[in-house]
Parts: sequence; structure tokens; C-alpha cells
Amino acid sequence: MTDPNGLIRPGRPAPGFTLPATPDGRQVGPEQFRGHPVVLAFYPADWTPVCGDQMALYQAAMPELERYDAVVLGISVDSRWSHQAFADSRGIRFPLLADFEPKGEVARRYGAYTPQGQAARALVVVDRQGTVAWTQLSPADVNPGVDGILDALDRLAAGRQVVAG
Repeated sequence: MTDPNGLIRPGRPAPGFTLPATPDGRQVGPEQFRGHPVVLAFYPADWTPVCGDQMALYQAAMPELERYDAVVLGISVDSRWSHQAFADSRGIRFPLLADFEPKGEVARRYGAYTPQGQAARALVVVDRQGTVAWTQLSPADVNPGVDGILDALDRLAAGRQVVAG
């Protein structure tokens, strides 16, 4: 089920998936990180200024995110080759997953797919047990930053309920 903004609702089981993460086709998905909070960062496209800044911000914030034992997975409908070049150009070391074929299938399952045929700028935090704990949908031209993610991770670490952003 989705909430009024279209995203999957907190409290629901996170849909399982694996997607290509590298040009050689290595598959990655949140189930591989069970026992860790997982941040799913859906974004519209590689090579756009807002997306580049957003993913670079998450890379810069990685020491703080790792303090919560969190894993970040970026997801867009771009190809794995585009992701590799984009990651190399921006110094991004966390996995960027290619929701490429069938286009946007995972984004659709999370309620994060747009009529324009791309992923919405959406954040989903999945708790250690695989349940959606927090979501946030942002306008395509707005970098959502990292504060909401850190707040959600802080609430999870403290055992407090997390709500949609």
C-alpha cells in the first residue's frame, strides 16, 4: 500500500528486489543487508545537477550514516554503465542500482515512479528487519539533503517510531 504522496507506507514490508549494480551485472538488493538499516535513495537520472549533488552529499555523509550501521543504495532507471561512469565522476562508492529493465519496476513497487518514465526523488529507510520505517518524497528539482535520513536513523537506533517525512 502507498501513502497519499504515492510512496509505500511506513510499517509495510519492504518489497524485495535485486538490481544490477555494476557493468558486469553484479546484483544487489536490500535483503543482502538484513540486520542493517537500508536507505533507498530513488533519483530521476544520472548526470543532472541535483542528482549529482544529492548522491555526492550521501557519499560525503557516509561516515555519519555508517555510525548507524546504515547502507545506502541509489536507484534510478539509468543503465549500469551510466551509473558506473557517474559514480566514478562524483567519487560515489555506495551502490547505484540500475532499475533499467523492465524500466522502473522497483520504483513502481515502492510508489516512486513518475509518469515521465523515471524514478521520483524519493527516500525510503528500511529497518533492520526489512520493514519500511520512513519515507520522503521531494520535488525533482530539490535535493532532500541528509537530515531526514539521519533523523529517521536516530529514531530507529533509539527504538522510537519513525513517521513519513
